[in-house]
Amino acid sequence: LLFTNAGMNQFKDVFLGKGTRDYTRAVNSQKCIRVSGKHNDLEEVGPSPVHHTFFEMLGNWSFGDYYKAEAIRWAWELLTGVYGLDKTKLYATVFTEDDDAHRLWESETDIDPSHISRHGHKDNFWEMGEIGPCGPCSEIHYDLGEPLPGRVSPPDDGPNSDSGRFIELWNLVFIQYFRDEKAKLNDLPATHVDTGAGLERIARVMQGVDSNYGTDLFRPVITAIEERSGIPYDERNGVHIPHRVIADHLRALSFAVADGALPGNEGRGYVLRRILRRAARFVRQIGINEPFIADLVPVLVDVMGEHFGELAARKDHIIHVLRAEEESFGRTLDRGLDMFEELTAGLEEGGVIAGKAAFRLYDTFGFPLDLTRQMARERGLDVDVKGFDKALEMARKKSREALKGPAGEGEFTVVTEGPHSEFVGYDFLSLKTNLRMVRLEEGDLEAANDPDVIGKPLFAVVLAKTPFYAESGGQVSDRGMIKGRELHLVVEDVRREGDLCLHFCRAMRLPKDGEWPSLVEADVDQARRSRILPHHTTTHLLQAALRETLGEHVTQAGSRVGPDSMTFDFTHFEKLSPEQIARVEARVNRWIREDHPVTASLKSLEEAKTAGAMALFGEKYGSVVRVITVGEGKSPVSLELCGGTHLRRTGEAGLFRIESESAVSAGVRRVECTAGEAAYERMTAEREALERVADLLGSRGSDPAGKLARLIERQKAMEKEVERLKRAALQGGVRFVEEWGEELVIDGSPLLVVSGVYEAATDRDGLQSAGDKIIEDLKKAGREGIGLIGAPVEETFMFVAVATPGLVKKGVHAGKLVGAFAKRAGGGGGGKANFATAGSRDLESANALLRNRAEVLKFVRGFLAE
Repeated sequence: LLFTNAGMNQFKDVFLGKGTRDYTRAVNSQKCIRVSGKHNDLEEVGPSPVHHTFFEMLGNWSFGDYYKAEAIRWAWELLTGVYGLDKTKLYATVFTEDDDAHRLWESETDIDPSHISRHGHKDNFWEMGEIGPCGPCSEIHYDLGEPLPGRVSPPDDGPNSDSGRFIELWNLVFIQYFRDEKAKLNDLPATHVDTGAGLERIARVMQGVDSNYGTDLFRPVITAIEERSGIPYDERNGVHIPHRVIADHLRALSFAVADGALPGNEGRGYVLRRILRRAARFVRQIGINEPFIADLVPVLVDVMGEHFGELAARKDHIIHVLRAEEESFGRTLDRGLDMFEELTAGLEEGGVIAGKAAFRLYDTFGFPLDLTRQMARERGLDVDVKGFDKALEMARKKSREALKGPAGEGEFTVVTEGPHSEFVGYDFLSLKTNLRMVRLEEGDLEAANDPDVIGKPLFAVVLAKTPFYAESGGQVSDRGMIKGRELHLVVEDVRREGDLCLHFCRAMRLPKDGEWPSLVEADVDQARRSRILPHHTTTHLLQAALRETLGEHVTQAGSRVGPDSMTFDFTHFEKLSPEQIARVEARVNRWIREDHPVTASLKSLEEAKTAGAMALFGEKYGSVVRVITVGEGKSPVSLELCGGTHLRRTGEAGLFRIESESAVSAGVRRVECTAGEAAYERMTAEREALERVADLLGSRGSDPAGKLARLIERQKAMEKEVERLKRAALQGGVRFVEEWGEELVIDGSPLLVVSGVYEAATDRDGLQSAGDKIIEDLKKAGREGIGLIGAPVEETFMFVAVATPGLVKKGVHAGKLVGAFAKRAGGGGGGKANFATAGSRDLESANALLRNRAEVLKFVRGFLAE
């Protein structure tokens, strides 16, 4: 689940019988995002007055406590007694077979009996999945009095119709069955209640406005959009969809980024990217041609920041992330829109955009499929989704990397019975323990005892207790050995799968009798573990130093902690300066020298959060968590939730270095660092390399950097002189206008077309210099003209097109000309109106095309006539 999309997500384990709570009743207001999967509302957002990507779900739950009577009575009391809704406009629906709910609506409330209706599975039976808890539901609808524009309300209109006159306010779900593998409904030992009411819909009804977007939740944002665009929001006359989409998507993006999510190419990151790009396209549609979404964040904070402190606290971060993402997409949006125009130019209403074409929009210009479909619908067109999916899958197959780890499909062999997978590696690196289970992952058993065979069989091994750390929280797993009677296993990787801790081991020796020993000795590679510890502890110090130096907006977005280095991804909107890097590095090393204690303790999740412990976004935590504290007193250096292995004191890290800093995505930076022995090794290697450079320069002990700088300056000067001589030779070799110019008359105006294959150019610079020379020669001759030349450059045939200023003023565009010409040779390109380049991989076709001057003149004549 990428986002919380319903209030019940956090209670799913209770309904499945896998978890418990120390309470039997609950009530909350849950922030939700619905974009994909079962609850895909994205394409409805804008046209629909009630659908949103982000919304607040009000809910109340009973876990084996109250049931239908109380749920129905209290819902009615809240809507009519507290919210003051008109009883005559409220309608209740019940499941066809739920006689109890129908009877309770009549006995527990004063609803008009004629306003109670029964409906089938589709509308009034809730299921978590094909197998699992389920039950009937009862929905409360509100009569708006009128159907949606363009729809008809029949005389017998009511809830669940297509008219849009009735909107669902509240759904009361009565979980009383468990559907088994045979689709049979079995009574649950305890019944539960799960209800959900949309805050935005209730606000709409209470405020008496035409849609959710007319409420005070949206109106200030829409007003800001009106002011910036100059286009008034008008639901009655259909001028409203862009305003709605931008206002809605702003909320989803802002709340997701405030909670730690970031736009990206995978998972929840790509969901955010899709949302933003859809909004950005609607920004252009209302005449705003620069990044705008981020400008609305302060308005949203004014509306909701008082109740959601995270919006106000991270306002600047949200603005930076959204602006960077919109600017990035803006660089390709216009070209993508141009391509869409080309794709649809010949299509009539009802036509279909080919799947491959939609994929090109996605692959080249970053247009999500739903954005292309939205644009197509606006023109009465459709998109070949199956063709798009096929093209996408083909692209994925080409680029897919073999990242699958070992995962056996066979059965485990049970060696001994009893508890398993207890991790004791915080305190022990070597111990004797019982071997519980083994499973062959790959390879031949006989290869284990054959010294001449290199490829040893791979097993997944489960121990009763293990000192091996399983990869999690960014820290790599331990390695080492497991030995027993006639058994020698080399542990290569350790991972948790469910409640099992799996040790993936190469078998160097197996018992000849085929019987696995019940008792084994598990030994962690202590030298490797000792190199990992300083990297993990300094990760915590690094985050503290980054927050101190850059600001409280910095949060961890990922990490990789290994024996030779560690990488740390964090939220920040710009490249770190050398001074900032030096300051962060110095701060961490100071904490190392101060030799602070590093302690681990177990606390309740609430207690840890209250103490200020930092948690990793996207990580799941139980009710009891492990807290790593660096330092002492009320203001420790660092306080984080962490299950990894650590040093006992910061001084044991010895040394910390930031090796590099780079961008991961918009709003996320990455630093690669070393600590401890790895940092010393890197420093020693650099010193030795510097000494070798000094020896080569003959300046050891003096000023090797100064001497190297002087050599570089001298080399640059020589390269400039070589380039000058080369350019002079090229330009003096051909008289372009006299030798390659052909007269052409367009609309009574003469011009010269200079074309040909310029074989003297051996690289891109040479060809571009020739283009400059053509313009210079045309000016000297007092002529207007176009140049279209080319040459093979490495594995590509490169074209250059130029146009004189007079022709540019008349609308001639060299970029469009060269792009269209290169397309005839299977290539493409473009550029400015006066100078542009293109290329083709088909060297033979491109060469022949450009050598045919009659064909070139014909092409130019046709191009200028358009």
